[in-house]
Amino acid sequence: MPRVGLNQQTVVREAARLADEVGYQQLTLAALASRLGVALPSLYKHVRGADALAQKLSALATAELATELTTAAAGRAGGDGLRAMADAYRDYARRHPGRYPATQQVPDPNDPEHVEAGERAVGAIFAVLRGYGLTGDDAVDATRALRSALHGFVALEAEGGFGLPRELDRSYHQLVASMDISFRSWPASAG
Repeated sequence: MPRVGLNQQTVVREAARLADEVGYQQLTLAALASRLGVALPSLYKHVRGADALAQKLSALATAELATELTTAAAGRAGGDGLRAMADAYRDYARRHPGRYPATQQVPDPNDPEHVEAGERAVGAIFAVLRGYGLTGDDAVDATRALRSALHGFVALEAEGGFGLPRELDRSYHQLVASMDISFRSWPASAG
């Protein structure tokens, strides 16, 4: 008999909270079952297994991040929009250290909500890039460059990978400023 009030949404939201507490890599079905006060087999009524849970957690985290990026960038363009969006990205990663890694999964094409969340996240970036005149393939390339830069920084920061004696906020803002310069002088596509 399933626990009253337990459904897939409840299971995934609790998994997100647990991931933030223990880390994404340490999130297990057994730990989640214990947290929810149910036997491990009971979870399979709500998620098909660890891979399904990871996918649903990715969909949730991607939707959350997309909302934050969209809100931050709303009504802003160019460097102002880029800075606001980059700050929102880093803030999300800091507030949700267990969920953030789940945002790096490619959306599952069989999950319309996950696909929509991914499209909203990319759409927020594309909107900011249009302020630089970047569209089409240039916007795709610039989005990949931006995502690589921001993810690289926040992942290294989360792992304590910066040891030089310089304020991290300053370095992050310099990274974002360099992306602003890059986008303003983006080379024309070669075809």
